[in-house]
Amino acid sequence: MANGTDYYAVLGVSSSATADEIKKQYRRLAKQYHPDANQNDPKAAERFKEISEAHNVLGDAEKRKQYDDMRRLGAFGGVGFGGGRASARPGAGARPGTGQPGAGTFTDFDVGGIGGLGDLFSSMFGGAAGARGARARGTEKGQTVEQTVEVPFRTAATGGQVPVALEVNEECAVCRGNGAAPGARIKPCGECSGRGVISFGQGSFAVNRPCPVCMGRGSVPTERCGTCRGTGEARVRRTVNITVPAGAETGTKVRLRGQGGKGTAGAQAGDLVITFTVLPDRFYSRDGLDLIATVPINIAQATLGSKVSVKTLDGKKVAIRIPAGTSAGRRFRVTGQGIEKDGRKGDLLVEITIAVPETLTEAQEKAMRDFAEATGMKY
Repeated sequence: MANGTDYYAVLGVSSSATADEIKKQYRRLAKQYHPDANQNDPKAAERFKEISEAHNVLGDAEKRKQYDDMRRLGAFGGVGFGGGRASARPGAGARPGTGQPGAGTFTDFDVGGIGGLGDLFSSMFGGAAGARGARARGTEKGQTVEQTVEVPFRTAATGGQVPVALEVNEECAVCRGNGAAPGARIKPCGECSGRGVISFGQGSFAVNRPCPVCMGRGSVPTERCGTCRGTGEARVRRTVNITVPAGAETGTKVRLRGQGGKGTAGAQAGDLVITFTVLPDRFYSRDGLDLIATVPINIAQATLGSKVSVKTLDGKKVAIRIPAGTSAGRRFRVTGQGIEKDGRKGDLLVEITIAVPETLTEAQEKAMRDFAEATGMKY
């Protein structure tokens, strides 16, 4: 589709034709123009090729949808949004051999506020065209750096900062990003004739991609930089302090604009995306905004009742009255002593466990036996 061909016209069907109608028409035309049946007609082979290309797109539901989207955006010079304005790189003015203006390679059209075709290609091909558009013009936004960071439980609960060591690509300090050795000359790239882009086909579609030789710069040095080997970038390690928001959980992400890789030729730096993994705590666990603290008591405390002291998240102590006959697993709620997030605050849940001694002194064992006999328990 880089040549701007109207595939519906090639097959001689309307844009509302059904899949069966397209298939039937393709078979009829393929039989008519097949090279084996037209060995003395060299134009038949070219016609057969066009028919096959058109069917390859229109005969596939997903490709047809993408093609129709581009067709509606006026990608065929007068079809679709006739009022949209279009601007293309050199060489995009006419289809070779046809003399049809506006039917060339449509790379960076502006269709009046809808967005360039680079945006459309971006959605079709995973962002390749849109994300690399800046690079094709000699500049490129810095890389987005993603990293998983382990955060202590209490830092995640209350908020704080953690240091993070990162490895990112930054502009080479020796060549300052142009990839040239000191004293080397810069000349136009022979592969892309200095445009910085080459045409790249994907199925029946074509887009412009950064030239792999000059990496989108449009020029190459007579001698490459020995430090970065001509890439213009160097891998560096740096440490940044990341602010952990209060109430962060495992999977929480934060994006720091401009803290990723450095852009080339003065372009904007990339972003740093941090995903938190919250480490377990020896005392607390979490249920939403509620904190759960497990507190062990002995058999006598559980049987007779007692009072225990528990630390809150901010280091203060609260007293909990344990009533007689408390069983393991029972919880006591301390209101407002949980995790605070977005104006809401959870509670502290104190969960009781019964600690059974592994060994007893003679006096303790006698007391337990007396207790068992008094209750009629057999052992």
